[in-house]
Amino acid sequence: MEQEVENKLRPMLADWLTSFGMPAQADDLLTVVLLLFVAFAMAGVVYFIAIRILVRGAKRLIERGSSIWFAPLTKHCLLEKTAQIAPVGVLELFTPMVFNHWPFWDHLVTRSLELVMLALLMRALFAGLDTVRSAASLTTSGRRLPMQSIVQLGKVFLFIVALIFFFAIMLDKSPLYLLSGLGVATGLVMLVFRDTILGFVAGIQLAANRMVSAGDWIEMAKYGADGEVLEVTLTTVKVQNWDKTITMIPAYALTTDSFRNWRGMQESGGRRIKRSVLLDVNSVKFVDEALLAKLKEISMLAPYLAQKQSELAEANAGRDDMAMSVNGRRLTNLGCLRAYLDAYLQASSHLRPEMTMMVRQLAPSELGLPMEIYCFTNDTRWPVYEGIQADIFDHLYAILPEFELKAMQRPTGQDFARAAAHSS
Repeated sequence: MEQEVENKLRPMLADWLTSFGMPAQADDLLTVVLLLFVAFAMAGVVYFIAIRILVRGAKRLIERGSSIWFAPLTKHCLLEKTAQIAPVGVLELFTPMVFNHWPFWDHLVTRSLELVMLALLMRALFAGLDTVRSAASLTTSGRRLPMQSIVQLGKVFLFIVALIFFFAIMLDKSPLYLLSGLGVATGLVMLVFRDTILGFVAGIQLAANRMVSAGDWIEMAKYGADGEVLEVTLTTVKVQNWDKTITMIPAYALTTDSFRNWRGMQESGGRRIKRSVLLDVNSVKFVDEALLAKLKEISMLAPYLAQKQSELAEANAGRDDMAMSVNGRRLTNLGCLRAYLDAYLQASSHLRPEMTMMVRQLAPSELGLPMEIYCFTNDTRWPVYEGIQADIFDHLYAILPEFELKAMQRPTGQDFARAAAHSS
């Protein structure tokens, strides 16, 4: 087909030149120059149509139909880079016609245009992969996939294919001829791309099991990582720690070593408070009449005391040994504190009542009796969470004297000085 066009076009151009009084043959220099002019003119027209009409029209349609794809397409210039291939194809189509009688230049220009087209094609394919990655990052499901790893592996594969075609063009051999010897280099490729292969396999595992994705908060003490995942690439996971330092973790390390992912906490909307205050066991006692009268003035505790007094009165009815405190059932200041804290937590607007919420005693030690608060805040942001937790324990320490309880701590230098002054 190309030969037929050439056989008709050259004589046609020669006749056209002759009609203007310029003697020309189908193989002379003037006809070749005119063919070159026609070739570049056609390439320019094709480029104008591709860029000005097709690309702009496609952008308008994409902008109207899908806002997700428009920004990535514009950012990576995918349509423009694809359109730049068309004029090179036109020039390659005209090359045999122009250099029909100069085989050397025909071969040189054809190979050069093929290499340029290969480079432009790879550039467009790379832009396509980057566009897919950028579009995926705008969706929730896309952010969970290791798109960076997939895109990088795709670029590596395309680079290898382009390298094969490059040598095929330069050596004027079929790509299948070069592929037949690729098996010999498999061992070398495995050695060179070891981390890449391991990272890709790890990326598939991380994505399939939803182990980690960009935006997650992870802790991995082995690598000193404690912060937000910025990027999951083909070989590494980039983590920005809370002190703004950056930690790079091998992707396959996340599948072989243990790490903590806080995504479950972030998705649940509740962040756990699990902290205890140490109480002096010597301050624990039964509630006497004076303390009971003071505790009844606490509005949050009043319903509990009324119910408990009725329950104790019924349990102790008919007993004549209540003069001694160990007989029968009685209120303790520690039990009243637990009841108050339960009511206080339930009334808080900063906690999630549907999640586990309790105040419990832990095993006593030489440091005192731990009273633990276990609940979940309704805001997972770190500064807000710390503020809510601090408010709860500020209040707890402040109300201990009202229950005639004391917090426990190791003696300080001031305590020893007081003891020495008292003994003297």
